[in-house]
Amino acid sequence: MNPAKQRTTGTAEPKLAHSPEPVSAREADTSVQTTSKEADLPLRLAIGLIGMLLASLLAILNEQVTAVALADIRGAFSIGNDDGTWLTTLFEATNVATMVFAPWFGVTLTLKRFTIGAVLAVMFLGFLCPFAPNLLTLYVLRTLQGVACGCLPPMLIIVALRYLPPKVKLYGLAGYALTATFGPALGTPLAALWTEYVSWRMAFWQIVPLGIVCCVAIQQGLPPDPLKLERFRSFNWSGFILGYPAIAMLVIGLLQGDRLDWLNSTFISTMFCGGALLFVAFLINEWFHPLPFFKLQLLARRNFAHGLLTLVGAVTLLVGVAAIPGQYLAQIHGYRPLQTTPLSLLVAIPLLIALPATAAVLNLRQVDHRWVMAIGLCLMATTCFLGSFMTSEWVRENFYWLQSLQIVAQPMVIMGILMGVTTGLAPTDGPFASAMFNTVKTFTGAAATALIEGLGTTRDHFHSSMLVDHLGNNALVTGQSIGAIDDLGELAHRIHEQAVVLTSADLYRVMAGIAVAFLFVVPVLPVRIYPPWCTTSPSSR
Repeated sequence: MNPAKQRTTGTAEPKLAHSPEPVSAREADTSVQTTSKEADLPLRLAIGLIGMLLASLLAILNEQVTAVALADIRGAFSIGNDDGTWLTTLFEATNVATMVFAPWFGVTLTLKRFTIGAVLAVMFLGFLCPFAPNLLTLYVLRTLQGVACGCLPPMLIIVALRYLPPKVKLYGLAGYALTATFGPALGTPLAALWTEYVSWRMAFWQIVPLGIVCCVAIQQGLPPDPLKLERFRSFNWSGFILGYPAIAMLVIGLLQGDRLDWLNSTFISTMFCGGALLFVAFLINEWFHPLPFFKLQLLARRNFAHGLLTLVGAVTLLVGVAAIPGQYLAQIHGYRPLQTTPLSLLVAIPLLIALPATAAVLNLRQVDHRWVMAIGLCLMATTCFLGSFMTSEWVRENFYWLQSLQIVAQPMVIMGILMGVTTGLAPTDGPFASAMFNTVKTFTGAAATALIEGLGTTRDHFHSSMLVDHLGNNALVTGQSIGAIDDLGELAHRIHEQAVVLTSADLYRVMAGIAVAFLFVVPVLPVRIYPPWCTTSPSSR
């Protein structure tokens, strides 16, 4: 076997020709010292990694808190609902599109300089948002802030793959998993805190103190890298020109589709058709370009392909199990973010313990990450199946026992995916893996939001029509109902209430079906891998 291949795959092959030469005591001692040194994580570097984690979390919190506090922001600026939706859409479109290209710029301009610059831009633009003199200016500020926020999460995976020792690599990935689980769950409590007790402006300004801490930690902790400005001479202009508008158009189509009636709208049809054609051209360009942003050849690795595929299902489930209870409680019982905060904190706080604990379990050589993912998907399916039995009498407390299952399920699924995607990757492949992983994650988040909104609207109309038809076709029931109810407004309210309950139950069933579907992929596509510290582990291909 080729020695280079042996080092790449991590497989051990016995020597057939002769026994290994004896190693002197001094050489053995030097080897032990080198291994021990590689296994340590210097305190200064750990501070830099924490700064990168906080920077990624800052981007997620900025996105989630402003989305939850959007009603108060619209009220402060006297913006209507339709105009207000563009504040989220423009931010998300540039946020997702930027993640494709951010790793290339991070490597070229150095991770330290690029990340600090992006954090400063997010802080500055966020500080200016409450002072926007008109709606157009606010649109521009949010669009630019989406670009800056899109630069941050991809940097965390690159740094983790480059600097973390094998023994602690999974714990570093657990930190990244916080941005997909803990960060979104913390958005509602923070939005409730600022809008109810402080000021709506804090939805934009909350990132300033956290951003200062990030910049100091990154500046002091990460080692300096030389600038690689010569890479601009071979910049993939064709990929950038095709890819950025393609992804932005698709995200805009997804987030505005439900409001504009999907393909019945010429605008939405143009966004989808134009975005899809540009994206296909982008993928063709990336396959043949010598310096791509997406290294599509990585999909030949079975665990990498499975990780991205399962990530689609996992993000959809995370968005669904978080959105369905909140929407139900807001529409049926009039809950504001303050009243749904305990439900979010029930998941967010224990994740600080559950994620490192899951990483510790996966760091054991005896544990198969495929079983961990399968158990997590089973728990998610169970949560959604039980939620499908909800009634109009359910209040916040009825969701506690459902959400508590997510404390165990979410870390098992996300950590299993991260382990499968990153194990066996060369450090030079880190930027490509980061670009593809983060783009899939954020794009799926937008698609999941569109799925819940579109399917929710469709099912709500269906159930409302069925309830009205049933009521109208039964003369006796109609007479009793109208006689028992003071006015038709109360009757309409009850019909709407029941339609919302039935729609929420339908959404839970769809989420359960998604969990089961991805569960069946686990025994087929991924292969057995071992923790990063196991040098004798088989290849993750």
